[in-house]
Amino acid sequence: MTEQPRRKRDPEARRAAIVTAAAELITEVGVDAVTHRMVAARADVPLGATTQYFATLDDLRDAALELLVAHIETQMQRMREAFEVRGATATVLAEVLTAALADARSVRADRAVVTAAVHDPKLRAIANSWSQEMIGILEPHYGRDRASAAAVFVDGILWHLQISDDPLPHRIIETALAGILGESDRRTT
Repeated sequence: MTEQPRRKRDPEARRAAIVTAAAELITEVGVDAVTHRMVAARADVPLGATTQYFATLDDLRDAALELLVAHIETQMQRMREAFEVRGATATVLAEVLTAALADARSVRADRAVVTAAVHDPKLRAIANSWSQEMIGILEPHYGRDRASAAAVFVDGILWHLQISDDPLPHRIIETALAGILGESDRRTT
């Protein structure tokens, strides 16, 4: 009988699998419902592995939320790049938003982080920084008030997805943003 070679353990891969599993579960059941047992089952690791890498459940949840925040940051970077290349317009913003809304993983990540932010001041600051970043990008082109209103509208679109699985159609997003940013006034004159 030949002995099977032992699989070499990869601690970083195991840790990453645990964090990914926790992030997936947070988007499915919410941050407060996640348990070590659920994460271990999802990551296909022994239950003790979750506590080996994360001393507390809060540490594990924090690592998972950081992963979700990083995913949302990638979406924000795409918006910045689109604005730099094509300009900060309602059309460009609507296209970026429509693409982000079509990315189910991105929507679930945003939903989980923003929902958790209601009770977590650190996450609230991160979520608020995304709105402030959008205002900062739009303000030089449209002024503070219109940029702030557009950021609130974008937040509203994302909250809309909290209660409805149907994203707003692109044409509604673009028309609303054009109105908020005052582009519809420019188009009709």
